[in-house]
Amino acid sequence: MFRICLTLALLLPGDESPAATSQAVPPSVGDETARLIALVTDAAELVRVRGEAAFPGFRIDGSRWRQGESYIFVLDLQGNMLVHPDSTLEGRNQLELRDVNGKPIIRGLLGAASSVPGRAEGWYHYEWPVPGGLLPRWKSSYVRLVTAPSGARYVVGSGAYNDRMERVFVEDAVHRAVAEVEQRGTAAFPLFHDRAGSFLMKDAYIFVVDMAGVELVNPAFPNLEGRNLLELKDAEGKPLVRAMLDMVRAHESGWVDYMWPKPGESVPTRKSTFVRMARTDGRQVLVGCGVYLADAPRAAGRTPTLTASELMTLVRDGAEVLGQRGESAYADFRARGSRWFRNGTYFFVWSMEGRRIFNAAIPEGEGLDVRELTDIHGRPIGRMILEVAASPAGEGWIHYLYPEPGNIFPTWKSTFLRRVTFPSGTQYVVGSGVYNMQMDRAFVEDIVRRAAGLVAEQGRGAFPLLRDRTGPFVFMDTYIFVESPDGMELVNAAQPSLEGRNLMDVRDVNGKALVREYVTAAMKDGSAWVEYYWYKPGDNIPARKLAYVRKVQSGGETFIVGSGLYPDE
Repeated sequence: MFRICLTLALLLPGDESPAATSQAVPPSVGDETARLIALVTDAAELVRVRGEAAFPGFRIDGSRWRQGESYIFVLDLQGNMLVHPDSTLEGRNQLELRDVNGKPIIRGLLGAASSVPGRAEGWYHYEWPVPGGLLPRWKSSYVRLVTAPSGARYVVGSGAYNDRMERVFVEDAVHRAVAEVEQRGTAAFPLFHDRAGSFLMKDAYIFVVDMAGVELVNPAFPNLEGRNLLELKDAEGKPLVRAMLDMVRAHESGWVDYMWPKPGESVPTRKSTFVRMARTDGRQVLVGCGVYLADAPRAAGRTPTLTASELMTLVRDGAEVLGQRGESAYADFRARGSRWFRNGTYFFVWSMEGRRIFNAAIPEGEGLDVRELTDIHGRPIGRMILEVAASPAGEGWIHYLYPEPGNIFPTWKSTFLRRVTFPSGTQYVVGSGVYNMQMDRAFVEDIVRRAAGLVAEQGRGAFPLLRDRTGPFVFMDTYIFVESPDGMELVNAAQPSLEGRNLMDVRDVNGKALVREYVTAAMKDGSAWVEYYWYKPGDNIPARKLAYVRKVQSGGETFIVGSGLYPDE
């Protein structure tokens, strides 16, 4: 939730009363967002009336303008930071300042206040630490462009740390996207895919549909691009794309509610989407963005799936059957409702050269060369399967985004693989997977053991693979971290800003020195489980985490390799 601490005090003595506060706050926003908008509107009005003489008042700690995590900042249009509580930022040009994802913060703030014709205000979302904090957190900043009596133009803003979207953020994003489309045409589409751009924020994204219902842009589900979705229905049978098109044809813009999965999930959640007509290149297109509101209802949960250890047992048992019977066992593995094929879990067999020999759920895909198979984000599924098959262990896990049979939405799939020799003497790789698998201790121990083996063999040379977001060690909320025995963070794919920092004395919300605890335990016992509170990737609120760590020797160096899970409460 927002953490803005505002007093009920009026303007500082001598400040003129603002003229437009009530008109600036949309009636649909939450109270805390409304207070943020009012704060910035009042500050901008002071600059409009008093100009640069208003700046010293913004710097007073404990005043309305600067309290805890809430503060007013002021930029000129060249990117010089004129007012900011961080002395390392104030008084310097910050045009190239970027967040942990490479988003250009200052350029984004300036653009938010000036990129839409006729609008001198807007929102920008990026990841930034709280004052004095360690981890970057999602921050939503509201800015206004104002002209001082001197004729100088400034951008006045403030932000709040919030890990969820609001309707006002979504409307702002759509208005900016429409301006880009109407100015640039299809050349604007790559902007909506850019991870370092201003249109991917938290769990929200811009999509574009033509008036015939063909999806032109969808960064969260790129496999939908180029497909006609006019008859696509949500979990309640609503033809959502048709409803959106009807809305913009009748009213130019508006809100449409429906059930839709969040990126990386397959269970739909109630989503409210703002859509608007855009005109470009002599045609009309629909531009939209949606928000999953707080406490939005979800569709009924799915049948409980196998745990990691249960799936490993299933695949090993299946491999034993196939090793004894070979191709004659395929009929049993195709039987729906059997042990081998139920609740979205099914078997497949590949040759060691990358040809799909058997697939219980998609028999029409048998015989294809699938060495170059990738998921929607380019994760090399084919290559990862063959690497596991060729490994000395002959078995292991891979993780990727893939639609369930009969579904169009890719969701996280965790697949366990095992190399097996058929009675003919030919070797194959056998696998089965679970969608949205709940992590458990057995699974985390397995991934840490594999990462530790890689570090033991390659030392620091293993670090690039451990960081690779399309590799086998980063998926869902799971990632590998590596520490030196003195607490220096060496690898952290989820929070790369921590790398190179000594975390030995970092404490969680309960005061536990978590790094000191798990480093000490690993150095003493070789491996250990520890419990503490930590941030899920992209979240602002700490959650209970169980982490497994192992001590690893490589050459003359010692490392602590770990990973964790966030158990359901």
